[in-house]
Amino acid sequence: MEEFHKVRRLPPYVFEQVNRLKASARSRGADIIDLGMGNPDLPTPKAIVDKLCEVVRDPRTHRYSSSRGIPGLRRAQAAYYQRRFGVKLNPDTQVVATLGSKEGFANMAQAITAPGDVILCPNPTYPIHAFGFIMSGGVIRSLQVEPDDGFIPAVERGIRHSIPKPLALILNYPSNPTALVASLDFYKDVVAFAKKNDIIILSDLAYSEIYFDGNPPPSVLQVPGAIDICVEFTSMSKTFSMPGWRMGFAVGNERLISALTRVKSYLDYGAFTPIQVAAAHALNGDGADIAEVRDIYHRRRDVMVDAFGRAGWTIPAPAASMFAWAPIPEPFKHLGSLEFSKLLIEHADVAVAPGVGFGEHGDDFVRVALVENEHRIRQAARNIKRFLSTSAKQPNNVVPLSAHR
Repeated sequence: MEEFHKVRRLPPYVFEQVNRLKASARSRGADIIDLGMGNPDLPTPKAIVDKLCEVVRDPRTHRYSSSRGIPGLRRAQAAYYQRRFGVKLNPDTQVVATLGSKEGFANMAQAITAPGDVILCPNPTYPIHAFGFIMSGGVIRSLQVEPDDGFIPAVERGIRHSIPKPLALILNYPSNPTALVASLDFYKDVVAFAKKNDIIILSDLAYSEIYFDGNPPPSVLQVPGAIDICVEFTSMSKTFSMPGWRMGFAVGNERLISALTRVKSYLDYGAFTPIQVAAAHALNGDGADIAEVRDIYHRRRDVMVDAFGRAGWTIPAPAASMFAWAPIPEPFKHLGSLEFSKLLIEHADVAVAPGVGFGEHGDDFVRVALVENEHRIRQAARNIKRFLSTSAKQPNNVVPLSAHR
């Protein structure tokens, strides 16, 4: 039977091919070190879990919750933005809770996109940034950009060659997958440009608290007047090791937040109330939990860069996020990121995320997630060293797996 229209618009899910190979290897008894999916392995801090357990015992919290987030949670998020960024938000009109930043992005796309609307989107980037709009009938104009002097000229070209004029621009810094970080001066230039061209800015700031150079990444909303055109998405998944809790936020421009809130009101009743209360408790904390998580990822990053480098794979140290954007070693670059990822599973028992899954401009890279402990990262490096040394001795055997079929 023919696939439905919206399903046809989606490309094959690249990561599923890696997941199938990973599952097959494990079924044969292989010990796969999984550095692929950005699924934090750290436990949620005890105080947050204890608050959940306390609140869940009250049967009044078992009823439907609020789609936009309970008032205490929205106030906690506004207070966090005031402390962290110096940005004042009205919790009643400029903050809405989401079921993770991914759901927030997807429903914002539903709220603001008309068929054929053009969205300017970085490439590579996190898939929902593009496909949330594609599923909503939008059209993506990909931009191979970095947060530097070439950004504005690239956006200008995107506008010049788009009909109709683009509706929105996606920002994602610290970036998933590239780990690039933007400066406040960069945001000032982008906001001024977007205002001049009447373009909405949608900023994904999910990794704002995972940074390693002592220089906290800024929010676009720190730019005076940015709130006139901007909405920013954050997540508690990485900051507080709460991925399965599905708690995030959209904050910013009242008109855009109102549109998202209205769409969400038709689609969900919000997260379970005890989760929202526990999330508010986390946001109102002293920041010690955030610092501990940051320190763990910092140590893992240093171990990964050192151990992989000794193994013969030089990977630039990311300044932020829980990922490294790793160039494929030269002897394997012609294979592309998907086939190289398959080789790592088959011959090194290591899983990574193929860069092509984040856009065609990512195909010379793989994403390495810091979601295993330091011992396991060192083991992955040893496996990779053995794979690289074996392949160097038998270069003619390194061919795309598809050639064997």
